[in-house]
Amino acid sequence: MPAIRIGINPISWSNDDLPFLGGETPLETALAEGQAIGYEGFELNGKFPRDAQGVADVLRPYGLALVSGWYSSRLARRSVAQEIDAIAAHVQLLAHNGATVLVYGEVADSIQGQPIALVERPRFHSEQAWQDYADKLTELARFTLSQGVRLAYHHHMGAYVESAADIDQLMRRTGPEVGLLFDSGHCYMGGGDPLAVLRRHIDRVCHVHFKDVRKAVVQLARNNLWSFPDCIINGTFTVPGDGDIDFAALLEVLLDAGYQGWLVVEAEQDPAVAPSQVYAQKGYDTLRALLDRARPGRAGQ
Repeated sequence: MPAIRIGINPISWSNDDLPFLGGETPLETALAEGQAIGYEGFELNGKFPRDAQGVADVLRPYGLALVSGWYSSRLARRSVAQEIDAIAAHVQLLAHNGATVLVYGEVADSIQGQPIALVERPRFHSEQAWQDYADKLTELARFTLSQGVRLAYHHHMGAYVESAADIDQLMRRTGPEVGLLFDSGHCYMGGGDPLAVLRRHIDRVCHVHFKDVRKAVVQLARNNLWSFPDCIINGTFTVPGDGDIDFAALLEVLLDAGYQGWLVVEAEQDPAVAPSQVYAQKGYDTLRALLDRARPGRAGQ
């Protein structure tokens, strides 16, 4: 098994948060097209069954692995005990299907799905608030790890942890049990330098979303105070190879650090504007070429 595998998120075909973007596309279409392109696995979306065996049954005909799956947490407003009760079934579903990381999204107070300017996102306004949240997160991560699944924290537009400074705070205050999901597109859109952030926190990175950005559209988003849905609809994000991020440099950092895991192509776009299969192919071809050009042995080939 190669040390680095290429997977994809079905958001390229249909968007859970904005169901009018590809909502009519069956899951089977995404799985068949993704498998034909060469992807080895998929992350979950809302069209997958909710039970572990159901997920296995859906993936099996296509020979696809379960990469991971997003979990909407409200830990910022709940106790650790409450969150453990809420997350346990999802952890079991992932573990049953061989996934070793959990995509953790903090949605308490988030505006990521709302028509609200991103500058209005929630923030922790004191050192104590940051530390209280970090302590709870470390405890929750210990639980998921005890079940064989590492918590991969997804810094995300419109949420508490969005900017590079937020990521720095979170990594400094949490224990090593808390892994980092590095998302190149969210990092850039959040005002960070993806290469610098990845270098700074490479020892905590346990999952990777390779999302590209169109820098000119990012600038429009900032100048016009767009919401996150505005960003999606207007083409802020795209697949690797179609935007402006240097993925060769990011991959070099991952390979030098001995990263083992998934590179997930993920790009929130309107499939009516950016046809799903065409862009999924472009993202795969870009990452496959980068891995193939890596020095022999480094990519686990």
